[in-house]
Amino acid sequence: MNRFTYKPKGVCANEISFDVDEGLVKNVSFSHACAGNTEGISRLVEGLPVDYVIAKLKGTRCGRRETSCPDQLAKALEESKKI
Repeated sequence: MNRFTYKPKGVCANEISFDVDEGLVKNVSFSHACAGNTEGISRLVEGLPVDYVIAKLKGTRCGRRETSCPDQLAKALEESKKI
């Protein structure tokens, strides 16, 4: 299991942490974000394949912002695949 930490841009959260275990997303947590929304996202993606989560969340916007916490999680997962 590999632990990753990502510094998101353009959202309230200032850190996203997660594990990847055999290609599956585990233990996602967001720091300083909308607690209910990000906890819900964390629960929904638990145990799902990394590529599936990226495909579902990438490009999600928050209001007029070009990004969102789900979009930033997708970017974090993309980055984790490069390591």
